[in-house]
Amino acid sequence: MQRQLILELGHRPARGRDDFLVAPSNEAAVALIDAWPDWPGPSVAISGPQGSGKSHLAQVWHDMSGAARLEANELEAADVPALVAAGAVLVEDLETLSESAERQLFHLLNLVKEEGASLLLTSRLAPGHLTIGLPDLASRMRALPHSELGPPDDALLAGVLVKLFDDRQLRVGEPLIAYLASHIERSIAIARDVVAALDRASLSGKRAVTVPLATQVLADMGLA
Repeated sequence: MQRQLILELGHRPARGRDDFLVAPSNEAAVALIDAWPDWPGPSVAISGPQGSGKSHLAQVWHDMSGAARLEANELEAADVPALVAAGAVLVEDLETLSESAERQLFHLLNLVKEEGASLLLTSRLAPGHLTIGLPDLASRMRALPHSELGPPDDALLAGVLVKLFDDRQLRVGEPLIAYLASHIERSIAIARDVVAALDRASLSGKRAVTVPLATQVLADMGLA
C-alpha cells in the first residue's frame, strides 16, 4: 500500500496515546488549541458535529493543560472556585447545558477571567447558536473566540482509516481505504466503528480485510 498517497496531511502528536491528523476541516481549531496559553481571551470554544474530532482535540488540550474536566450537565452541582483553582477547565457538550446551570456557567466565565485561568468549551453548536435564557450569558457566548470543525474531508477520512487499521495492526490495501472513504459517512466515530467491525469479522472468519469483506460488514451494519 502506498501510504504516502493517503497521508498527505498535516500530522501532529496528540500529546497522548493517539495522533491527531490535521486537514482543512479542522486546522483552524487545531491552531486555536496549539496557541494556548496565548489565546485571544481566557475562554474559547470549539464546535462541530459528532465525529468531527472535537472530543479528540479537547483531549489534546486536557492532556497538555492538566485541566479540570466536566460535562455541561454537571455544572449545576459543580464547585466553580475549585474548578478554577486547577488553572484550566474543560467543559464539554455545552448543548446539554440546563437552564438551571446557566448562572453557574456565567460565574465560571467571570471567575476564569478574574483568576487568569483558561476555559475551553466544546459543543455541537457554535456558542452563538445555543439556546440560552440568561441574557448576560447569551451575550458572553456570542463574544467568545470560537473555531468550528467541519466533517472530515476525503483526505482526512482516508488518513483516519489508515491510522485506525494501523492501531489494530491490520494490513490493508489502498483499494479498501478508497472504498470505505467513499461509502461511509464522513464521521470519525463511524470510521472507528467500521474498522472495529471489520477487525471482528476478520478474526471470526479468519479472512483478510478486503473490499468484499467490507461490503458485507457495511451491509450488516446497515451502512451499505
